[in-house]
Amino acid sequence: MVAPAPHRDELTVRTAVIVFLTFALAYFLSALLRAITATLSPTLRAEMALSASDLGLLAGGYFLGFAMTQVPLGNWLDRHGPRKVILWFLSVAVVGCMAFAMATSFSGLLAARVLTGMGVSACLMAPLTGYRRWLSPGAQMRANAWMLMTGSFGMVASTLPVQWLMPLTGWRGLFWGLAALLVLSMVAIAFIVPHWRQPESPAPNPAAKPALGYGAIWRHPYFRQMLPIGIVNYGGMIAVQTLWAGPWMVNVAGYTPQQAAAGLFAINLSMLCAFWLWGMASPLLVRRGVLPERLIAFGLPLSFVVLGAILWLGAHAGWPLWAMYCVSCTVVSLSQPAVALALPAEAAGRVLSAYNLAIFAGVFAVQWGIGVLIDALGAWAGGSEPERYRGAIAIFGLCGVLAYAAFLRSHLRLSAARPG
Repeated sequence: MVAPAPHRDELTVRTAVIVFLTFALAYFLSALLRAITATLSPTLRAEMALSASDLGLLAGGYFLGFAMTQVPLGNWLDRHGPRKVILWFLSVAVVGCMAFAMATSFSGLLAARVLTGMGVSACLMAPLTGYRRWLSPGAQMRANAWMLMTGSFGMVASTLPVQWLMPLTGWRGLFWGLAALLVLSMVAIAFIVPHWRQPESPAPNPAAKPALGYGAIWRHPYFRQMLPIGIVNYGGMIAVQTLWAGPWMVNVAGYTPQQAAAGLFAINLSMLCAFWLWGMASPLLVRRGVLPERLIAFGLPLSFVVLGAILWLGAHAGWPLWAMYCVSCTVVSLSQPAVALALPAEAAGRVLSAYNLAIFAGVFAVQWGIGVLIDALGAWAGGSEPERYRGAIAIFGLCGVLAYAAFLRSHLRLSAARPG
């Protein structure tokens, strides 16, 4: 996974693989919890009498909780290290899963969902912070892609496997089981992940630069370049993958819940393959000096073409086109490790959590916003449910094009200012 190097913090190949797999189990469970509402949406909607906006808010509650923790999370990761911080957070996720299993009302479900999102919010940031110090740049890009691939495994598990288990355990039993698996992952992390070695404190130097704070991170030109696509395009991809692809298949394309679960399974399997390929290609791209922002500039427009085809075909647009849309958006995932590499390593936790805050604020806004638009279009314009879905997705697509235009403008300006 990574070649040995003289840097004293860099892990050996064997240790890096074991640490990666340990973190991957926690992130697998995090992604499963993230996406499970898409599979459970028909059951929860019927049992709790949820509207489209309720469903969007419930799914988005996870991302709201996720976003709420990102600012303190970055500081804690840089100060205390990945191992200690993720253990603190996962204990909250265990409580959130148990609360969801016991909830008897929409407000109870929403509160538990927010708590769960808070608890798993370190499952990607903790390993990425560690990889910034433990792995070489090429290996960091690969590890990022393969962590996302692990997340796709979790999303695959949230589809047909969940649908198969539902008659045996019910949705409440599923969440009790997930709480137990989170405890198991905590035990593995406690025993396997290295302790965080704080940098040696140098003698006081009045001329030394102060530590990089969140204000400086948010003002950094490269960070701001990646911000619009992180919020709208990356966040929108996750919102579609983890929620709205499922209701579209049921309410627009006419799928049964079982068929929709199979469609989500195929979508997430496609994403898994895409992230695996990015992981294989990333070290080669880094060695050849291919910049992530250049790949995004050329690759992201394909997603707009696919989304246009979905809107045009309407009821005839099933899981294959949604899979193409999500896969074509995966190029945006390169922005996350690229932002971390563009700023100092000692601020990796803050940089990654600041960017993650932007992404998951975008996920929450898109998940809830599409649901609000579906209900609002029905109240304002009438029309059939498929027409309301198409209208809401069209507005989302327009926002994606505008975000890409803002990114492209910054990219071209920074490219022109770059020496050589």
